[in-house]
Amino acid sequence: MSLPTKTNTKTAGFRLGIYVFKDAEIIDYAAPHGVFSVARRLDPELDAFLIADSLRPVQTQAGFTVLPNYSFADNPAMDALLIPGGFGTRQEMHNKRLHDYIRSLPEQTLLTSVCTGSWIYGKMGLLDGIPATSRKEPDRIEQSNAGMVPIDRLAALAPQCRISRARVVDSGRIVTGGGIAAGMEVGLHLLRRAGYDENFIAEVARIMEYHQAYAGYREDIEYAG
Repeated sequence: MSLPTKTNTKTAGFRLGIYVFKDAEIIDYAAPHGVFSVARRLDPELDAFLIADSLRPVQTQAGFTVLPNYSFADNPAMDALLIPGGFGTRQEMHNKRLHDYIRSLPEQTLLTSVCTGSWIYGKMGLLDGIPATSRKEPDRIEQSNAGMVPIDRLAALAPQCRISRARVVDSGRIVTGGGIAAGMEVGLHLLRRAGYDENFIAEVARIMEYHQAYAGYREDIEYAG
């Protein structure tokens, strides 16, 4: 789909909060964080940080442990919250503290996800009537009779959601990304939502030596309406 010609008003000092939890997928949260890290070389006002239920170390996928910058109780100001996927989303779907925190965020805060992070929004009923996506390529268990392809599980969790197979789905307040590596495109798209122009985003992709991949994915976006 062609990118819209309308330019967003730039949000000065755009802040991305990334939720981390037990068994979160590493690339899901590291890729968008990395995009913002590189973008800060061009605009130091940009910021990305990790947030968790508490300030204790969080063991994510494969034992990779991170220390969050903030807890829910700190209530840091942010322009977007990102929820990664990973095995831990199966528990986070039922995490009432997380759900309450999400519902407490101001209406202007974007709610974003990568991979199976969209399951949480689906379980909360936030995807009803809008398009969203999740990972489309299953692992061996998910493609067996004992499992389910993640995007199909999203459809089961949120039967009123319009399932999309786009790399990134922008439904206004809610932005969902596809599979694990789609965190790159979600991070780059959030720069777009922050009001940065295509030249800025392309320069970030070039510095990351991701420009060829970005050229292939930059229009794989579905916009609601």
